[in-house]
Amino acid sequence: MGAPGYPQRSLSEQAYEQLRQRIVTLVLAPNAVVDEAQLQQELGLGRTPIREALKRLELERLITIIPRRGIFVTPINLTDLQRLYEVRVNLECLATELAAQRGTAVHWQEMACVLDQASGLITLSPEQLIAIDEGCHRIIYKATDNQFLEQTLSALFPLSLRMWHFALSKLGDKKDSIIEYKHIVEHQAIMQALQKSDAPEASALMRRHIVAYQQYIENIILGKSAQLQTA
Repeated sequence: MGAPGYPQRSLSEQAYEQLRQRIVTLVLAPNAVVDEAQLQQELGLGRTPIREALKRLELERLITIIPRRGIFVTPINLTDLQRLYEVRVNLECLATELAAQRGTAVHWQEMACVLDQASGLITLSPEQLIAIDEGCHRIIYKATDNQFLEQTLSALFPLSLRMWHFALSKLGDKKDSIIEYKHIVEHQAIMQALQKSDAPEASALMRRHIVAYQQYIENIILGKSAQLQTA
């Protein structure tokens, strides 16, 4: 049963969330074959919820279904990264502008609580950094009070997150604590602009943040020096 006051998730929703997590974190690697029968066994779910989840993941471009050939995790390449970010940067800036105009003190208190998770830590694990980043972005999406924009960005975010996991897998143990620190500082600056309802400043900071991370991930994929660009 679901927790009191919360609706129970459907079986297809459970299948979707578990499969999406596996794809985003590269447990199911790019180009990997997706075996429905194996998934049913591993997730303990029937054919119908698995298939419903797969259809949803196909719409989100996380898998490709090829009739009579099979189901495959979509590949990761530089062109997709560039196309994804040219869409995402503009929508993220729009969301930040709307959030500055429509967001409330409650939203920014929530964002502050998310960022406080980094307080007192000398270094962050990749999982901690990703969780903080996702938490900040999703609060901004909610603060837009625009369900269409929120749903669109929520669908794009896992694609960006998979790119980030891919970059981390290429970095291996070469983690950069300076980048972690800069990431948190950037979100703090965005939050401060949002608290002041300064839409132009918040949007400009968000654009700088998104563009810098696109370049950072692109450099890793190309095998260049993985340095975060600054304005």
